[in-house]
Amino acid sequence: MTRAGAPLVTGTLFALAAGLMWGLVFIGPLPLPEYPATLQAFGRYVAFGLIALPLAWFDRRRLAQLTRADWVEALKLGLVGNVIYYLLLASAIQRAGGPLPTMIIGTLPVVIAVTSNLRAAGAGARAEARLPWARLLPSLALIAAGIALVNHVELQHLRADPAADLARYALGALLAIGAVACWTWYPIRNAEWLRAHPDRSPRGWATAQGLATLPLAVVGFAGTWVAYAASGNPFAMPFGPRALDYVGLMFAIGLFASWLGTLCWNEASQRLPPTLSGQLIVFETLAALSYAFMLRGRTPELQTLAGVALLVAGVVWAVRMQPQAAAAHPA
Repeated sequence: MTRAGAPLVTGTLFALAAGLMWGLVFIGPLPLPEYPATLQAFGRYVAFGLIALPLAWFDRRRLAQLTRADWVEALKLGLVGNVIYYLLLASAIQRAGGPLPTMIIGTLPVVIAVTSNLRAAGAGARAEARLPWARLLPSLALIAAGIALVNHVELQHLRADPAADLARYALGALLAIGAVACWTWYPIRNAEWLRAHPDRSPRGWATAQGLATLPLAVVGFAGTWVAYAASGNPFAMPFGPRALDYVGLMFAIGLFASWLGTLCWNEASQRLPPTLSGQLIVFETLAALSYAFMLRGRTPELQTLAGVALLVAGVVWAVRMQPQAAAAHPA
């Protein structure tokens, strides 16, 4: 392997690990259907922040290097990419089940790659190399075709179910589209910061985002508690009717999906241009689909497997491409 190709391979492996971790969030809300999305989202990120607290001690030297502007950036990323994103996603999953929101979120590789290729770098960010559209479009077409094929299968199941609430499913789809908007912004902005600061630790940046998200999650959790008390909602706050299940699930998702997944994604983002790393979010879709079918206890249909094969083919095509050299910019 050439020295130039090493970041591509290691970055792809880190993106795969992040996808395996993040796929857990698509089935996380399903074991606790009686818990509202607000408690699932805020509980997850309270857990993430509490996990980050002891880790911050080990990363204290790296965290001390962060400026006030860096902490503001971590707060923005935590708000949009963590809290708002998961509020929308958990609400979508509770209304439409696992597969439909998974497939809508599965459009992220296409949306992020196109947005990255169109978007100019922000002020102070490193100018990224761009992929020629003629080379980018085949992999995007394969990924889009795979997503469309799996979507077709899920919509057939929906139409065949006489008990399906189409309005509820439609609302779930709209909420999932909102989650796509949040997570189009997050990885591009996060990658810009990491690639503009190649000397900074991806692990320290993951911990910083956890610390920045903690006060947001605590305020959201407390606000939900106050709102329930004021409205006379009978839900048993603070941890609900299945306290051990709830706390255990929140900490499991907080550790694996939030901290470890963010760490792996930061490692990938520091090695890969956003145009390529955006396509590798397809690993999250593949993992989420696998977990959803395991939870259902049934084998995917032939069309679904064909769609997955197209997704994988698109990823393989994408990782073989090299971006054009970025034009030099004055400091």
